[in-house]
Amino acid sequence: MTFGFAPSAATSLTAPADSPSRLARMLEPAEWAAAGIPLLRNPREVVNGLHARHRPVPATAVVAVLDHEERLTASASFTRRPVPADGWEFRNALLAHLRRVIPHDLRRRTPVRTAVLLYCREGDERWTEEDGAWMWGLRDACTLHGLRCGAYITLTRSGWHVLGEGRGGRRPHSQSAPGDLADSSADEEHPMPRTAGGAAEPLRRTAAR
Repeated sequence: MTFGFAPSAATSLTAPADSPSRLARMLEPAEWAAAGIPLLRNPREVVNGLHARHRPVPATAVVAVLDHEERLTASASFTRRPVPADGWEFRNALLAHLRRVIPHDLRRRTPVRTAVLLYCREGDERWTEEDGAWMWGLRDACTLHGLRCGAYITLTRSGWHVLGEGRGGRRPHSQSAPGDLADSSADEEHPMPRTAGGAAEPLRRTAAR
């Protein structure tokens, strides 16, 4: 499997941004592919559902938790701060939002739920250092919340792309108009997603403060 590379939109010319510690907190495509990330059975359905719920624009991250049947359990979206890409910062942001929308699974011997990340950004589908930092952050946040690390998906002008798998589509893309949940292929007979408090209610968008 081959990957393209592009400069990160978050690259800074300052020395701290290029420090060894920051660069160590990112995963390259080969490392991600070797990590055994579970494949999504229907990535288009997952992407369409998250796009319809959260309506991401560039610099928006959407983290979602799927159950063992790949049904959406909880999700949250937030805007990335304009700072150099750092997996530690991304991990903390992801973990904070996961804690708001779903209880941890740390008491389980093996994870039963999977977290996936959809990130809407500028540029093309080629891997960037920013993507590598999000991958590192997602993997670490999943470990700390007792979840299985799932797919990392980018949403760009050319469409959506599951990095490390070579799967993608033209729609939705980063400029797509918000879709309708009724058209996202979500089955209405599925149980309502739950919030961190355990009460069944429709998912709501969680914005960064």
